[in-house]
Amino acid sequence: MKGSSRKQESSHPGRNGRKKEKRPVVHSAMQKKQEWKPGNMVYPVPAVLVTAADKSGRDNIITVAWTGTVCTNPPMVYISVRPQRYSYHMIEETGEFAINLTTRELAFATDYCGVKSGRDVDKFQELHLTRQKASKILAPLIGESPVNIECKVTECMKLGSHHMFLAEVASVHVSEAYMDENGAFHLEQADPIVYSHGAYFGLNHVLGTFGYSVRKKRKNIRK
Repeated sequence: MKGSSRKQESSHPGRNGRKKEKRPVVHSAMQKKQEWKPGNMVYPVPAVLVTAADKSGRDNIITVAWTGTVCTNPPMVYISVRPQRYSYHMIEETGEFAINLTTRELAFATDYCGVKSGRDVDKFQELHLTRQKASKILAPLIGESPVNIECKVTECMKLGSHHMFLAEVASVHVSEAYMDENGAFHLEQADPIVYSHGAYFGLNHVLGTFGYSVRKKRKNIRK
């Protein structure tokens, strides 16, 4: 049926006469589209809290949505920041920052740190967040974050409205509260959040695990 999202099982004999493994066929209707002017439409994106400090010891927290992984070996990440932001000169001066992952409990702080300037308020004090000492950089980590990623800048690319800081990961800290008895880390238990078109969203169920689409036993995983 046109427009149906139901999965159908299809199989046919291979060259050796045996039936090939059944694979689901998904039918979905082509959607009517509008063409817009060029813009950033890659959503949802992670909403992270970036901490930075200058050489005098002043620090700040800034919310960043333009961030992500760029390389596995060596481990590298990026953040894009407007030069007008209070934290920009700190990162530029020291070449260091930390990415602190956010959760449902940190949603208020995530929004606050994106709209209030560190020029006017001490965000750690205002939000009752804990300054946790980093091991490789000057900037503090956020104690309430389940994952803290210490970063050292390798390059700053001045792209336009935002400048992109490319950085190597110097150290990673993970909360023991989300580790099981086998030492596996379960970030999903911390209720991570994402940002999309002006709103914050929780991630409340798992659709599948990596590689599930090609495994012999296919299961959709839902909580």
